[in-house]
Amino acid sequence: MAATETAETGTPTDAAETAVRPAVKCLVWDLDNTLWQGTLLEHDELVLRPGVLETLKALDERGILQSVASRNEYDDAWAKLESLGVADYFVLPHIGWGRKSDAVRAVAEQLNFAQNTIAFIDDQHTERAEVAYHLPDVRCYDAPEAAGLPDLPGFTPTVTSDARRRRAMYQEKFRREAAQSEFNGPDEDFLRTLDMRMRIARADKDDLARVEELTLRTSQMNATGVHYSDADLRALLTDPDHEVLITTVEDRFGSHGAVGVALLERHPGRWRLKLLATSCRVVTFGIGTQLLRWTADQAARAGAHLEADFRRTDRNRIMEVAYRFAGFDSKPCACQEDGRETAADAPADVQCLHLVPQRQTAPTTLTVTGPVLWSGDGTGKPWA
Repeated sequence: MAATETAETGTPTDAAETAVRPAVKCLVWDLDNTLWQGTLLEHDELVLRPGVLETLKALDERGILQSVASRNEYDDAWAKLESLGVADYFVLPHIGWGRKSDAVRAVAEQLNFAQNTIAFIDDQHTERAEVAYHLPDVRCYDAPEAAGLPDLPGFTPTVTSDARRRRAMYQEKFRREAAQSEFNGPDEDFLRTLDMRMRIARADKDDLARVEELTLRTSQMNATGVHYSDADLRALLTDPDHEVLITTVEDRFGSHGAVGVALLERHPGRWRLKLLATSCRVVTFGIGTQLLRWTADQAARAGAHLEADFRRTDRNRIMEVAYRFAGFDSKPCACQEDGRETAADAPADVQCLHLVPQRQTAPTTLTVTGPVLWSGDGTGKPWA
């Protein structure tokens, strides 16, 4: 069944979903008569609804996380999910007796996702209405629509190798957080125990799908919110004045995958950082800050001033703080007297921030390698 616009649930039409909403990052499932047929507390013979298993698999392969908001006893419900062979598909399940809207809100907050990237599916009109009332940005769907969700535009993101591992990466993230909660000492000391390794590299054609995905999915650590399409990125790869840099991170718990992108335009004596974006999964590790500091260090070695495009949004305050803390400001500089104009690929309200960079010391909580931009050497070198 296709999604339809309803006043009660706020469920979008396909066209509206494509035009005004970002891709869904997490689908929250009700259980009784939604994920499965029947009611657990009534001791029904429970089986998955038709098409549900296919939807679970399809969304998981696309990197869309899935969670649960159900009124049931936790142990009984989780045991049933395990017996049906689908428990592993779910992260952060909320099974209890509170309001569904509270459960959905908690999932969004725990994942650090904007509410307009969350979807909720439930067979009860009153439950969908309750969620839509308290969380109007959340997309709500009726249970019979489950089989058709993978066909909707909001559920069809670009699929990358990282997307296929996204559930596993979040599960590793939760184990990391559990280890941190048990660690007795300063945060910096804990970070050193992770043996974190950050690699910055020039992107190639095989990386473009993930680079494009980062420009679409990131919001908190995204300097402009500009989406660069595959065609845009391919053009930049062949432009000698541009650098398309992708950042990957791994530690003793596993790989975080590709978590950062920087688009850099180089002019004599002046470099322009057109986009800096990092995944929300690595915000607490300061990866965006370290990528910014590494870029500033490279510019300082080249004797170039550094500009950065920035557009304030309702989600990227943390990125603005990172730029300001690094020393960027809006004061004009003589290096800009060549008549720089806002680029056609940037929004009209973009700000041009400026920095006279200084050499930066390498971080002590992780090791960083990257190409030597100021000499043209593409070989990965340790930041020292």
